[in-house]
Amino acid sequence: MSPAPSKDPAAVETEVREKIHLEILKRTGAYHSNDHILLPSGHHTAEYIEKTLVTTEPSFTEGLGAVIAKHFAPWPVDAVLSTGPAALILSHCVARAHPSRPVLVYGTKGLSGGKRRVSLPVEFQRLIRAGTHVLLIEDLVSSGTTLNLLISLVEQLGAHVVGVGCLWRRTSVEFDDKPVFSLVSRDFPTYAPEECPYCRKGVPLNDEFVRRRAHRRPSSVQESRPS
Repeated sequence: MSPAPSKDPAAVETEVREKIHLEILKRTGAYHSNDHILLPSGHHTAEYIEKTLVTTEPSFTEGLGAVIAKHFAPWPVDAVLSTGPAALILSHCVARAHPSRPVLVYGTKGLSGGKRRVSLPVEFQRLIRAGTHVLLIEDLVSSGTTLNLLISLVEQLGAHVVGVGCLWRRTSVEFDDKPVFSLVSRDFPTYAPEECPYCRKGVPLNDEFVRRRAHRRPSSVQESRPS
């Protein structure tokens, strides 16, 4: 009986790393699996990432940022650029750990003419100019739309994108020739309701995350006035 073929050491390292980081995301409560979940798109899935919980554990976030920074350590980086609250926190940890000691800047997301857009606050525009080496950081990459907009923005300013670092990337998403490093590279299938195997099995549908998003309201405190 011939011995089983040994696994590529690099593949084993990636597999172990992803298992560790999935456990970290589970501990923060951000990663949900083995469920029948309704997505905001109306599709169903067995896995879900709750973005707002990804960076709620500072020590975990610092460690994850350091792993990304170590991967991109051979690249000179002048600026780390991201968008969104969770990605900004992760970006801070990456910038702090990178040996180039890059500055940290962020873009803002919005809609213009019904299309998604990103822009750079005017205060940051002098920090990203021709010749600047920029590392893009995102927490979760699903469609890649925001990152592609950031890449276009950076290149329009004459700067150079050295790579993309993220916590989780759908494996089907690529960014041309840009190096991508993700702590978890994983696609999970989604299904239209009429094609969902969990519906066919009669598994109860969890619509908690859609309801939570629809009814999310910021907490507020109103200052009381003396009578």
